[in-house]
Amino acid sequence: MNQENIKKIIKYWQKTANHDYKTMIGLFKIKRYSDSLFFGHITLEKILKGLVVKETKNEAPYIHNLTKLAELANCDLSDNEMDLLDAVNKFNIKCRYPEHKLQFYKMCDKKYTKKYLAKIINLYKKLCEKLKQKK
Repeated sequence: MNQENIKKIIKYWQKTANHDYKTMIGLFKIKRYSDSLFFGHITLEKILKGLVVKETKNEAPYIHNLTKLAELANCDLSDNEMDLLDAVNKFNIKCRYPEHKLQFYKMCDKKYTKKYLAKIINLYKKLCEKLKQKK
């Protein structure tokens, strides 16, 4: 893959992650807490895929596992940040499948969601900065 294509793909992941970030915030504001956390997963997934492309010079794989993407991107995250990615992975599963959806919906009150959103936002901003850095 040539440098121009790599830049285009990274820009695509940045732009769509930013769009989903705004959706995540909007959903929280209208009290759609479980949906907001689901979009938190999507936001982190997309920014990590941009980092994978930057690191590997190849397309990001068709996976949703945030910890695996962070490893592929060689992000050098702390244990706490990797634990957060592992927790946010569960939001993706719990929002998609009916047998988990109602239980997850009930768990996602304002306090629970606010706690995780703050962590997601901090990590998202950190990952955005990593994406801007020259290699």
